[in-house]
Amino acid sequence: MFSQLSDKLQEIFKDLRGHGTITESNVNDALRQVRLALLEADVHYQVAKDLIARIKDKALGQEVLRSITPGQQIVKVFYDELTQLLGGDNEPLNLQKPARIMMVGLHGAGKTTSAGKLARYLKKQGNAPLLFALDLQRPAAIDQLATLGTQVGVPVFRPAPGKTDVLEAGKEALLWAASQNGDVQIFDTAGRLEIDDVLVNELKRLRAILEPQEILLVCDAATGQQAVNVANHFHEALQITGLILTKLDGDARGGAALSMREVTKRPIKFAGVGEKLDQFEPFYPERLAGRILGMGDVVSLVERAAEAIDEEEAAQLEKKMRTAGFDFNDFLAQFKMLRRMGPLENILGMLPGMSNLKGFSVDEKQLKRVEAIVLSMTPDERKRPDILNARRRQRIARGSGTSVTEVNALLQRFTQMRKLMKNAGKMKKMLARVPGAGTPGRL
Repeated sequence: MFSQLSDKLQEIFKDLRGHGTITESNVNDALRQVRLALLEADVHYQVAKDLIARIKDKALGQEVLRSITPGQQIVKVFYDELTQLLGGDNEPLNLQKPARIMMVGLHGAGKTTSAGKLARYLKKQGNAPLLFALDLQRPAAIDQLATLGTQVGVPVFRPAPGKTDVLEAGKEALLWAASQNGDVQIFDTAGRLEIDDVLVNELKRLRAILEPQEILLVCDAATGQQAVNVANHFHEALQITGLILTKLDGDARGGAALSMREVTKRPIKFAGVGEKLDQFEPFYPERLAGRILGMGDVVSLVERAAEAIDEEEAAQLEKKMRTAGFDFNDFLAQFKMLRRMGPLENILGMLPGMSNLKGFSVDEKQLKRVEAIVLSMTPDERKRPDILNARRRQRIARGSGTSVTEVNALLQRFTQMRKLMKNAGKMKKMLARVPGAGTPGRL
């Protein structure tokens, strides 16, 4: 998401940084290109117009024009304004008792999945969430939520089979909640292919029964300008308290995500960044602004690593790498550890400057082929790669659906990696004998 917009903005600002001095003409030319890039990315025209006006006002200020690095200053102005456009600071959920969250949105936006993801997230935060299946329009939604509840270990309220009155189901849900030990109630509701009076009236009456503190609109970030109109209509009808953006991992233009907060004046609280239940995170405007401008997002990268990587497991791998005892079992463990953090391309995209590399991509198919080669080895072969003769390599190639050439290439890279680790281990031992060389900050 945002890759096309990100590439264009970085190109524009790269050119602006190249000027020794900045004139009003330079700024106007750059902002004209920025405005076109925003519109091409599906940012609402009024939102783009207002954003450019605010940036222009600050970019032509004396502090910028007289700055030693005016190009950098203008990028900073854009970053600050983009952060404000996305909501400024992260805004947490209102979980004062009775903590009730009503999920609304169109059919297919990802409400039910987001309800399950939110329950998992809140449970990890130390809460005791409950899930409520109140989408009586789509029977499969009840089963889907029940399955998600089982996966995340959260109790789920299911209406009686054949129940069609959602208001009656809502009252029964509150009675059921009183018998549970939960402290956060998440209500999944029905959607439509498009917003209509029937849907709005039903949700209004359900809201009156549930009296939720939070009404979260779940929006598919890939639906373009339609998402902005949907957000506007839902907000006018229900007075939503926040937004959840789904499919932020997609390859759509994504500009609608930049517009929805501005149109509704309500914060984006969470973002779905993949299909898995753990690919759901609080929305931090400044971090997304940094990613769009190629500044990376190291904070999110560290948080994701801390969640996905077992500290003791990582320490054992590091020890093996230093002692050159690293084998293919360790390679596979490290590989899986990294994959737990999410798609590798997304992870590397969080590193500052990586998005500036033209044509940069990670071939997930190739990574799977590498994994297949290792999995086709016997336990003894993984532990002792030196025994991999020509016949064994042919068998591994057949078993992994690859070629002998690919197997040989992997073994060659692995051997080189082990040599580098061995040399690094020797260097550390030598330096350990040098007074002061082992002190923190020296190596």
